[in-house]
Amino acid sequence: MAYTATQLQALQDALASGELTVEFDGKRVTYRSIAELKAAIAVVEDALAAAGEVTAPTRISYASFSKD
Repeated sequence: MAYTATQLQALQDALASGELTVEFDGKRVTYRSIAELKAAIAVVEDALAAAGEVTAPTRISYASFSKD
């Protein structure tokens, strides 16, 4: 099955909001747990990466210092 970045975003949005139900293109899927939702995200990410459609997100860290 070919996944899209839009489907991945829908899964990630559901995870971020704590929802277990994802709706996309008029189809609704309810996952049994957050772990199952995370597994679905991993499957879609792997498929998109294999197809060369998604690259790893860029992570940026900023150091913060303060004088006490």
